[in-house]
Amino acid sequence: MLGFEDCGKLLRLLSAGEDKTVEEIVAEFNSKFPRSLHFYACSALDFLTTDPKEKLLNPTQRLIAFAIIHQAYSSQQPSSNPFISKLVGAACDDVAEKYERAFVLLLLSSTSVNGREFLKQSAADYINNFDLSSHTFPQREQLQQQYFSKVQPEPFKCLLKDNSVKNIVPDPDVPRGCDSNSSEFDPQPGVTSKIGSGNKEETIVGLLSSLSLDGLGPQWIRPLPPRLPVMDGELLWLNPDMTHELLWDYGMCADTSRGAAVKDLISKALKGPLVPVQQEQVLAELTNDPKLVYHCGLTPKKLPDLVENNPMIAVEVLIKLVNSSEIKEYFTVLVNMEMSLHSMEVVNRLTTTIELPTMFLHTYISNCISACQGIKVRSSYLLFPPFRGS
Repeated sequence: MLGFEDCGKLLRLLSAGEDKTVEEIVAEFNSKFPRSLHFYACSALDFLTTDPKEKLLNPTQRLIAFAIIHQAYSSQQPSSNPFISKLVGAACDDVAEKYERAFVLLLLSSTSVNGREFLKQSAADYINNFDLSSHTFPQREQLQQQYFSKVQPEPFKCLLKDNSVKNIVPDPDVPRGCDSNSSEFDPQPGVTSKIGSGNKEETIVGLLSSLSLDGLGPQWIRPLPPRLPVMDGELLWLNPDMTHELLWDYGMCADTSRGAAVKDLISKALKGPLVPVQQEQVLAELTNDPKLVYHCGLTPKKLPDLVENNPMIAVEVLIKLVNSSEIKEYFTVLVNMEMSLHSMEVVNRLTTTIELPTMFLHTYISNCISACQGIKVRSSYLLFPPFRGS
């Protein structure tokens, strides 16, 4: 419905019935409340004027409320006003004051400029100058036939709509029909009434701000239906506990353009020795950003070519890869490659820089011994060739 601030503005408009004319108050309402809020504002006024015995508003405030409810939809046909039944009911309410019923009848019949002269006076002046002898009150059936003949029926009406109660109930501390501002209601000493004169305006604003169009309807208890027993051979619905943990890929969206030069130099290093300037560039780039080793294009299968052509770069690359998951595969390729001075140099430098696996060292030493023995046999074969007869 309306917010707390709008409810305060609406109540202040109702309280100006003695200082301003009804027409001025209606014009001020149209300027302060856009058309999108007219229905909610009129619904709040409908709540405040539902029962004249509740005395939520004083007489002048009630007249201003009825005038706003009617004039908010004065540009449309009377039957198009969603609160036309409210106005007809107020005009036919035998409990209400005569001047109030007459005022609502004048609102319903004010279809021309001349018929709105009564709006050019204040609500207080209207009450003081009211002459009962100049007014007649038609029957309810006559007004309903006049204003309800073109009212379209509701397209859908809930069967429980009339059984709901308001979500705001009267204060039980205030006797019904008793105005809290009058001398008839005398609260106990030291106790301030919830709608007393001191904070009545705040209470009404609080009621309006918490008001809603939904009443408190009866609740229908719908118990859950019982589950059918599981038959033999019937498939059971399983709800496994899926507690997967997300693994972050730190290489995703990484900027690989920085390693383009290193990748190009590594590709050349696999084919032949690099000049000293190129070697220094590769080593400097790997030192500045160790993660470039993962984007240089080197694989375990290509390691033997790098070892034979550029052993210093191979040492630096293996040092940077020592904590990777592929280092075991690199060591396997290194220990199984053909024995050479460059491979021995690479292993020697690795042993003085990082901690190599014991099994790798044992296997490599064993391979070195086997390779040396093969070289000795091959050399003796060359020095002492087999004798061939003529």
